[in-house]
Amino acid sequence: MEKSRLQQQRPVAIWLYIGVGMLIVQVLLGGITRLTGSGLSITEWKPIMGALPPMTEAAWQVAFEKYQKIAQYQYINRHFTLSDFKAIYFWEWLHRNWARFIGVVFAIPFIYFLLKKKLDASMIKPMIILFILGGLQGAIGWIMVQSGLNTEDLYVSHIRLAVHFIAALVLLCYTFWFALKLSTDKREVLSMPGLRKLNGWLLGILTLQLIFGAFMAGLHAALVANTWPDINGMWWPMGMFTQGSLLTDITHNAITIQFIHRGLAYLITILVVIWWWKASEAPENSLLHRIRYVPLLLVLLQVMLGVLTLLGSQVRIPLLQGILHQGVGMLLLLSLVWTLYLSRNKAAKV
Repeated sequence: MEKSRLQQQRPVAIWLYIGVGMLIVQVLLGGITRLTGSGLSITEWKPIMGALPPMTEAAWQVAFEKYQKIAQYQYINRHFTLSDFKAIYFWEWLHRNWARFIGVVFAIPFIYFLLKKKLDASMIKPMIILFILGGLQGAIGWIMVQSGLNTEDLYVSHIRLAVHFIAALVLLCYTFWFALKLSTDKREVLSMPGLRKLNGWLLGILTLQLIFGAFMAGLHAALVANTWPDINGMWWPMGMFTQGSLLTDITHNAITIQFIHRGLAYLITILVVIWWWKASEAPENSLLHRIRYVPLLLVLLQVMLGVLTLLGSQVRIPLLQGILHQGVGMLLLLSLVWTLYLSRNKAAKV
């Protein structure tokens, strides 16, 4: 019975897992866009016609002239040639077009599955939520970009960047959880309340860490202290509480944000080690027992990439290390969503 259910739902689950992969790519493209300073290069929002880049040299010149009117060009990139502009335009254009592609990949199979009656009643509500979250994410992205198209702001606010990033992760985790529901044998779902509680705390702290990671990227905070394990030769760096209030310091002071980001990384590593040790109590033949090493390996890799990104941040943040750090962070998040799913109480609503 259970095997038959999983086989019937397999095409839908595969479709959702493809969506998870595409969303990861989209978030990474967003990271590249931020680190290359490309986010404000396209000054218009054209959902349909915007899929095509400027097709003539004259059209490129018009797009460049619109970019020249905003503060980012006037105060930072005034040296840009048309060729330089094309380079940053590419990343923002790819970021937007990948989002359009995700919409197509979600919409067309949805219609197909609906017509072929492969979606039962229990799937309709989650599907609607998926489309709402996807549309909301697109709206947040444009509002974020539009807020920086003026003669005052050099970059989009790191707070708005964090909202956009976390909204993307909510969509990513919801899609992944939905796919797990359709592809996981119910016999693999264990009743381990203690482990589930620790897993929940880990997800909460990791979410906070990801917010501070967005602050780090938005403020290029790695550049203010690129030594490790000390912070500019100190363990308690100077200048952490100089902004007038605690809230302002932890949200706008680059050295304070980096200090918190480092501290949360150490805390998460310790908690994942404890989780891994407690997860060994799961039955040896269970899926949870077999995958318990995944979060541990990912968190160790994530710390290593974080250190390499920090040490490499001399004049600018190294793109490759920064994107790998972001990517592994998302994989760590998904691994903990997976383990939470496998350790939740059977009596809870699926």
